[in-house]
Amino acid sequence: MAQSVPHLLHVFTTFCAAGSQVRTTQLMNRFGARYRHTVIARDGRTEATALLAEDVPCEVMELPRLEGPLAGVRAMREALEAARPDLLMTYNWGTMDAVLAARSVRLARHVHHEDGFNADEAARLKGRRNFTRRVTLRRTDVIVPSRTLERIARRRWRLPRVHFIANGVAIERFGYDQARGAAFRAELGIPAEALVVGSVGHLRGVKCFPRLVRAAAAIDPAGLGGRPVHLVIVGEGEERGAIEAAAARSRPPGGAVHLPGHKQDLAGAYSAFDVFTLTSDSEQQPVSLLEAMAAGRPVVATDVGDIAATLPAAGRDGIVPLGTGAAVEEALGRALTRLLADPDLRARMGAAGRAHVAQEYDPDRMAVAHEAIWRGALAR
Repeated sequence: MAQSVPHLLHVFTTFCAAGSQVRTTQLMNRFGARYRHTVIARDGRTEATALLAEDVPCEVMELPRLEGPLAGVRAMREALEAARPDLLMTYNWGTMDAVLAARSVRLARHVHHEDGFNADEAARLKGRRNFTRRVTLRRTDVIVPSRTLERIARRRWRLPRVHFIANGVAIERFGYDQARGAAFRAELGIPAEALVVGSVGHLRGVKCFPRLVRAAAAIDPAGLGGRPVHLVIVGEGEERGAIEAAAARSRPPGGAVHLPGHKQDLAGAYSAFDVFTLTSDSEQQPVSLLEAMAAGRPVVATDVGDIAATLPAAGRDGIVPLGTGAAVEEALGRALTRLLADPDLRARMGAAGRAHVAQEYDPDRMAVAHEAIWRGALAR
């Protein structure tokens, strides 16, 4: 008798095309019809399903709308009973109600993922959340993509089954393509001679994109040969209004701020950038960073999480210590000015990053490691 295809239920706070969601779709595509998937997005956003190949069996499930005490846990319990998955996959703190529901129905086949923190835990972890993770995840396989998170999970949360698996990226998908980059610029009305600072990510508070807007405005135009500077932030999310407000007050020298929303053609976006930038208060190992490295883009970023450790030594000239207020924005502005004024330095940093990501962040290696955890959990 043929074995049935394992059914995996993935619970996200959102299934927009951000880091953990992109990684999950990569894994789904890699394994094709070997697994059957159901996705629950707590906020109803499911844009990342567009990244799935046609042969991937995946459906979206809506949570029942309940009211009263522990409504989230009760709704997740109903979802578990309806879906009857072989393996539950939860992602980050926002799905802790699914973790609690799994505990209440004694579902042992469970893998949890932690990819980082929102703005409310960027500076300091919350004691109650630490305790909750420590109690509810002590018998669960927990996957983390950064050494920083691995230390937190082992030392602060005291979890015994923590697995570090670095993110991976298919380098051939993100090679520099001048024609696609030029088309992306033209779509936004950016002149061919302009210098472009770019970023990609979910527009949420912890990413601090208004800080990036102000940092771009602090770029010194003196050494740029009169070339205008444009800032492009690719993505969508709840912080769009705050970014637009910052852009109304500040703009890069000679240019403008562009918010094109979510884009499927990220290879074209990265090829349009002269410098890739992350100005977050908290990161771990961003998928967008690996994609930018694969595209040969030099990086300017705040020194948070595993960002510096992910880059090669020759690619760390643009790492800026995380400070507060205008000081960090001015430091980011100086780092951006230096790179924009020196095309040779940009080329050296970009080449070093591309070679490093090809060697260290192989998507096949990532997939094999993830599937080993899945299979171990399914065997319980």
